[in-house]
Amino acid sequence: MAGLSLRCGDCGVLLRSVEEAQAHAEATSHANFSESTDAVLNLVCAACGKPCRSQTEVDLHTKRTGHTEFTDKTMEVAKPIDLEAPQKLPDAMDVDASASVEPQEMVAPEVNMEMLADLEAMGFTTARGTRALHFSGNSTIEGAINWLSEHQEDPDIDEMLLVPANTKSEANKPSLSPEEMKIKAQELRERARKKKEEEERRMEREREKERIRIGKELLEAKRIEEDNERKRMIELRRLEKEEEKRAREKIRQKLEEDKAERRRKLGLPPEDPAAAKPSAPPPAEEKKSALPVRPATKAERMRDCLRNLKQQNKDNEAKVKRAFQTLLTYIGNVAKNPDEEKFRKIRLSNATFQERVGNLHGGIEFLQLCGFEKLEDDFLFLARDKVDKAILNTAGAELNSAITNPFFGVL
Repeated sequence: MAGLSLRCGDCGVLLRSVEEAQAHAEATSHANFSESTDAVLNLVCAACGKPCRSQTEVDLHTKRTGHTEFTDKTMEVAKPIDLEAPQKLPDAMDVDASASVEPQEMVAPEVNMEMLADLEAMGFTTARGTRALHFSGNSTIEGAINWLSEHQEDPDIDEMLLVPANTKSEANKPSLSPEEMKIKAQELRERARKKKEEEERRMEREREKERIRIGKELLEAKRIEEDNERKRMIELRRLEKEEEKRAREKIRQKLEEDKAERRRKLGLPPEDPAAAKPSAPPPAEEKKSALPVRPATKAERMRDCLRNLKQQNKDNEAKVKRAFQTLLTYIGNVAKNPDEEKFRKIRLSNATFQERVGNLHGGIEFLQLCGFEKLEDDFLFLARDKVDKAILNTAGAELNSAITNPFFGVL
């Protein structure tokens, strides 16, 4: 049975004819060929009609276009290999030395120069445009662009295509006018731009999701760290309290030991533990009864006067504060100018004095504690020889405390 193909012994590819074997040898420098009864695959895409010669090409075409249906026309186009052709394979393909011919010259294929110029104007290189026009049959610009979109990842896409010199490519006229070609190129660019924008939006959504996920993880990590820190602080305070408790217990034991040692040195019997800790109330009462009753000092009496004045007028804070400031002014003037009689003499019937101090319970009493005395002619008078700066300073301190302390007189 005659062979249906030639198999390259170096790479295993199947070739339909001696010409293809010769071109393969020129391109790869492979020289080991043999006949094979296996026909070269011819799987034709049912959607676009593209022929594929291997399962790899089928997978690549499906990946690029999404077309999945192919028709197997292998046996329809399979023909026996004619080894008696007058062409000779290069180098080691010495089939018949007597029938040897000169190797063919390899040149760039003839393509439609107008369409090639249009492709170059669209941004494609000369090598890519030449390949696209040659393999698409020099039919249309659209066909060449479709071929480029399907083969843009081929490893030799940027290499200038070379074919035997006697190979002719029919250069058909373009089916599109220049205006239509410009519109088509614009549509292709717009399609590529939209695809790029959609991809960028998709990537931005993915990045945003990633940022949200990382943010949630950081918040959760921060919360866990805060919980752990809070637990550490609670445990630290517990340990500190226990240490403080142990320290107090050591001090108490040390005091008990010192006390026992002193009783021993004095010749006293050891203290009975039951008698050493009597109930709390009786000693307090005994201690209280044993202390002498201390008479109230003048400062305490001044404080009581001011406290009574505030409690009697607790609903009018402004009135109380004004009374305290007026008393502080009287006391301050006398302390600064003890020789000036006008500062040591106050008319009781004065309307301002009555409104601010005289009508308030405890106001006149406070001045009397400072040394002022009532006279028969309706005056409060502080004699020069009775001016006591220590008492006046004490009165000023009590007034300042009553003015600045917000809790004065509340309890």
